[in-house]
Amino acid sequence: MAQGKRDRLSTEQRIDMWRRWKSGESLHEIGRAFGKGDGSIRFLLTQRGGIVPDARRPSLRTLTLAEREDISRGIASGLSIREIANGLQRAVSTVSREVARHGGRPLYRANEADHQAWESALRPKVCLLAIDQKLRTIVASKLILDWSPEQVSKWLKVHYPSNESMRVSTKPSTAAYSSRPGQC
Repeated sequence: MAQGKRDRLSTEQRIDMWRRWKSGESLHEIGRAFGKGDGSIRFLLTQRGGIVPDARRPSLRTLTLAEREDISRGIASGLSIREIANGLQRAVSTVSREVARHGGRPLYRANEADHQAWESALRPKVCLLAIDQKLRTIVASKLILDWSPEQVSKWLKVHYPSNESMRVSTKPSTAAYSSRPGQC
């Protein structure tokens, strides 16, 4: 194994690693199976305290792939959003937001929408201030002047009315899980 090589384990390899760990294989044996040192395997296992993580599964409230396919078929057959929602026994707003979020009526594809939804549900999200230098600089300069987060947020809305990327949330309970990708 090359020194400093940082090839990550695939999802399947991680599942196999946890299976091997649970069955009692040593760190050395597990590492050899993946071409890794036992230190690398120890690091991966200790990140979770040696406890196998639960498998990811979507919330019961989210749309399923089957429901997304029904939406796609409804759009293709010319049904209104209300008719599609009634057929799914879902709120009209749920179906409307789903279609709008994934390209609108002409571009909506069930598989792509399901994949995007699955990916966007990953946590933790990257903080918007961590990736946007201009926004970070503006927010920091206002906070240094003892502005409140609410004042900074309102100032950004006034000075950048048409630029949605120049917005920050002031709600601490929802800020880390904003519907906007990467929002803090």
